[in-house]
Amino acid sequence: MPQLSYTYRGFIVPVFTPFYSDGSLNLNVIPQYATYLADKGVKGILVNGTTGEGMSMSVGERKLVTEAWVKAVKKTKQHLMIQIGGAALPDVIELAKHASSQHVDSILCLPELYFKPSTSTQLIEYLEIIGKAAPKIPLLYYHIPMITNVNIHMGQFLESIGDKIPSFVGIKFTSANLEEGAQALHADNKKYVIFLGNDQLINAGCALGMDSFIVTSMNLLPEFILELLANCKNGNISKAKDMQEKLSNSVNAITKHGIWVQTMKAAMALLTDINVGPPREPLKPIISEVVITIMAKDLTNLGFQTVRI
Repeated sequence: MPQLSYTYRGFIVPVFTPFYSDGSLNLNVIPQYATYLADKGVKGILVNGTTGEGMSMSVGERKLVTEAWVKAVKKTKQHLMIQIGGAALPDVIELAKHASSQHVDSILCLPELYFKPSTSTQLIEYLEIIGKAAPKIPLLYYHIPMITNVNIHMGQFLESIGDKIPSFVGIKFTSANLEEGAQALHADNKKYVIFLGNDQLINAGCALGMDSFIVTSMNLLPEFILELLANCKNGNISKAKDMQEKLSNSVNAITKHGIWVQTMKAAMALLTDINVGPPREPLKPIISEVVITIMAKDLTNLGFQTVRI
């Protein structure tokens, strides 16, 4: 089978999964959510990732969320990437086949999380299985070592793939190790797309030549982040630096109060009219009004308009 091409570049937003207060799925929000992001200029969506709490859902629930987004993006014309990993291999294969049946634009896959790969060869063998389950859909690997504890060097990994996985097109690189990220970017004559998954290093990633990003804060501040990238691309170095510092300060103001998804969902309620609800167990919602008030004031002081104080 010939190597698949993958032309999408730019921002992809890892969307939250909307839940009701009892932890059940709230799929009714998704059409409004998709339209909100499209109206802000967001052209790519990632479903069931870390931000989307994909690993906290059953296979059946993940399929339902995927199907809801497939239906929504038919109207908004956004690129749709589905994260299928973080489960037992038979389930990952099932999710890959389901994503393929839904004609999504790309799939993203975590490594095996229990019998973890420790070498590039082992990781390639794992992804070969996934690629064969959905051979017509571009496949990307999800590198997030602080969560998975899979510390395979991405530059060396990408150099060693060759033509072993015809559907493989790139990685989501969620790490602060930009030396490794730069090696990944230049691997095999820049053959692969590298999505940097670090909200606080967009400016630095641009300086290295990266042009594609998957960042949670774009749910909350899409127009600001698109402007940041535009300044990076146009060579407005001072402006881009100032905007990155402001974005980083806002991320710190949000996440100092708890776990990433928990705090980002709380901030979503402060900065937008999209109700994604609380996180799902085992994560806990932020229920302290004191914390919410502090977060709102910090964001307001940074110059961002909140829907409540």
